Amino acid sequence: MRALLRDPNSELGTWLQDLQLGFDNLRVHKLRSLLTMLGMIFGVAAVVAMLSIGAGAQQQVMAFIEQLGVRNVIVEARETIDPQAFQKARQASPGLTFQDFRIIRATLEGVSAGTPRKRFAPSKMLPKPQRDMPVVYGVTPSYIPIGNLRLASGRFFDEGETERATPVAVLGEGAKAALFGPEDAIGRYIKVNEQWLRVIGVAGPQLSAGGEAVGVPEQDRNNLIYVPLWTAILRLEDNYSRFRDEIDGIYLQLEPGVDSLTSAEVIRGVLNASHRNTPDFSVIVPAELLAQQRRTQRIFEVVMVALASISLLVGGIGIMNIMLASILERSREIGVRRALGARRRDIVRQFLI
Repeated sequence: MRALLRDPNSELGTWLQDLQLGFDNLRVHKLRSLLTMLGMIFGVAAVVAMLSIGAGAQQQVMAFIEQLGVRNVIVEARETIDPQAFQKARQASPGLTFQDFRIIRATLEGVSAGTPRKRFAPSKMLPKPQRDMPVVYGVTPSYIPIGNLRLASGRFFDEGETERATPVAVLGEGAKAALFGPEDAIGRYIKVNEQWLRVIGVAGPQLSAGGEAVGVPEQDRNNLIYVPLWTAILRLEDNYSRFRDEIDGIYLQLEPGVDSLTSAEVIRGVLNASHRNTPDFSVIVPAELLAQQRRTQRIFEVVMVALASISLLVGGIGIMNIMLASILERSREIGVRRALGARRRDIVRQFLI
């Protein structure tokens, strides 16, 4: 084996000689080698970082949509506090109401769970939140499977507490941290406006999407306080109640196999009839949003591949330029080697190494 390594005429010995020549050339031209390496490193790192950041953002949005529930259909009220716009809308439409929820449940087939929602932002709260003021969601216990809600501790309120408007609350992870920090919140009391609520549970972490890029109103889903629906309506004061719909959201979960797009069209038809075609609501279908996001992701991947290809092409041209300069400045050495019997492939291997 050692004899083969020492023998310059052996195949392995030739490769080792070319490798040694390559390292010698790098050491002789240190600055050029360093600049070439930096160009390759930064070029490849930029491509990898760009693809990773883009893919990560896309995956986060898709995970958020999946968390909304691909079998869910969400109706959001489009409310306003402008008196003129409010009066104009109310001349034709009563807004989103419990009657709408009952008609949809009676008309739509294949609904496994559903709940109205009453949402508002408190004007004051005790303990004082360390961050943004949490938002109150008045819902029924059916929201647990619909919202993919997991409890980190405690429990959720039941139907009896909802019907009796019991003053209890379940804190989102962010709301709990803002109100009580690392301390245990179960059994503690919070004051929302003028109403004291007993904390009976803390929800686990949930994904949130910034902005309304996926068709869902911007909301930190961890900075929420869940209360029984009738507690929110009867006990918690809302300063803008005269400009609000009776309810401002409807969540519906469909049975497996039911087409959510067809169901959404039925819901739009029912609401258009009761609201006299007033555009004061929106129907959100997470399954449709997920399909659109996947199409967007495919387009994004094609664009990223094109940009990466251009970057690699530019880097390759730079490397070819260095190789060409290296060959031109060593043309005499190539001639000597050819005169001594070196083959074309030996020369090519030398410069590729």
